[in-house]
Amino acid sequence: MSDHMKRLAAPRTWPLKRKASVFVAKQSAGAHSIEDSMAAVTVLRDMIGACDTAREAKRIIGNREMFVDGKAVKNPKAPVGFMDVVSVPKLDLAYRMLLTDKGKLTLVPIDADEAGWELCRIEDKTIVKGGKFQLNLSGGRNILLDKNDYKCGDTLKVAFDGQKVMDHYPLSEGATVFIKEGSHTGAVKTVKSMEVVKGPSSNLVLFTDGTETVARNCFVIGASSPAIKLPEASE
Repeated sequence: MSDHMKRLAAPRTWPLKRKASVFVAKQSAGAHSIEDSMAAVTVLRDMIGACDTAREAKRIIGNREMFVDGKAVKNPKAPVGFMDVVSVPKLDLAYRMLLTDKGKLTLVPIDADEAGWELCRIEDKTIVKGGKFQLNLSGGRNILLDKNDYKCGDTLKVAFDGQKVMDHYPLSEGATVFIKEGSHTGAVKTVKSMEVVKGPSSNLVLFTDGTETVARNCFVIGASSPAIKLPEASE
């Protein structure tokens, strides 16, 4: 796998100037897709603006001064993706990675209280040895629970310290969802109802504004209102 890619070939979700230089760092394989994430060195230099060059960004990362989801980043090409919390304690900076209404990755400044947890969607769940339930979450997290209290598609508010489940937001009527894929990318909508589709196709989610999309495009961000700070709408 190549370590770099040409900027002209970079995913449309990356908020980069295409002709500023020829190449850009390509993130390592990880929990996020190439479209949903960027390399830590690029995030630090081009999105946060904490330094001017990749060499300076690598030095900051090498000194363990950049944190993603509460852990110090060690690999300059570690993927930083959708819903990840990025912080630089020395500069008193904290951000959450989201998408704009134009489908571009963006960093939304957040307070210190909001920087200690992440919203994770339940992608899958299995029963493991001992009868416990393992939840496979977005962002690469796994949580073991004694009871089967949550459904796939629901969102959990998970603290970085001990992976404690702080809250639960089900994908159901009245829920606030963030559309992360499709023609409505970046929009925040309220669920009106769910339509179960028989067969291999994804279920449909109908919204109060009359639009609809498949369930896999929806990321619940609150029970009746957003639990996170959202990016400002583009003009």
